[in-house]
Amino acid sequence: MSAPVASHGVTGAQDAGAFLVRLTRLDPSAVVRLRSYRGRTDLWAMLPWNVMVTRTVDGDGPGDATVAAADLLHQLARGARSLPVRRDSDWRWGLPPDGARSVERLPVAELRRVAEAAAGALRDATENGVGGQPVGERALRDALLDHVAIVVTTDTTQRIEISQRLVQGVTRMGFLGGRPSPVESDVHVRLAGRWVGLAAPYGAAWLPAVSQLGLRPATPHTFG
Repeated sequence: MSAPVASHGVTGAQDAGAFLVRLTRLDPSAVVRLRSYRGRTDLWAMLPWNVMVTRTVDGDGPGDATVAAADLLHQLARGARSLPVRRDSDWRWGLPPDGARSVERLPVAELRRVAEAAAGALRDATENGVGGQPVGERALRDALLDHVAIVVTTDTTQRIEISQRLVQGVTRMGFLGGRPSPVESDVHVRLAGRWVGLAAPYGAAWLPAVSQLGLRPATPHTFG
C-alpha cells in the first residue's frame, strides 16, 4: 500500500501566489520554506541581495518543508494540492526568533519615497557616472543596497539602521500594496534578537544587524 501524498496545505492561494510570482521574478531558482501553525502558514525566502522575506497566508500547511518556489507556484496555479518535491537540504539560513518587538512606525509613503529616490539615483549614476567617472552597474547596486536610508532611535537611545536592502525588500516584493494603498497602515520597524525587520501591510523583510548599539546617525546622501 503506497503512502499518502503530502499536501502543501495552502488555502490562501491568491496571497501565496502574489508572494511567489514576485519571488520567482527576482530569482527563478529560489526556494521557499513553509512553516505552519494554527491554520496559518508562513512563507519564507531569501532574496538575491541577502534579505529574508516572509508572508503569512491561510492554510494548515505541511508543518515545515522547503520546496522550489516555481514548483509551488505551478501547483497553486493549477489548483493542485500535493506538495512539490521537498528540497529541505537547500535551506541554508537561520530565521528571526519569535517575540519580535516593534520600536517605530514609518508611513508607507515615506518608504516609497526612499525607494524611488534610490532608483532615480541609480539611473543617474549609471548614465552619468559618479563625479564624472564611470562606475560599473554592479558596484553601484551594491553601494545603493548598503546605504543606510533611515535611522530610528528607540526610547532607550538605541539607534537602528535601516538599509536600502530592507527598503528594496518590502517594495520589490509588493508588501506596501498598490497606489493608492488599499490598506491604511504604517510600516513597523521591528527587532528580534540580532535581526532588524520592516513589517509592511502585506509581508515583512528581515536582515541581521551588524550592530544595534552605538550606530552612527545617517547623513544626507545621494541615494536618499
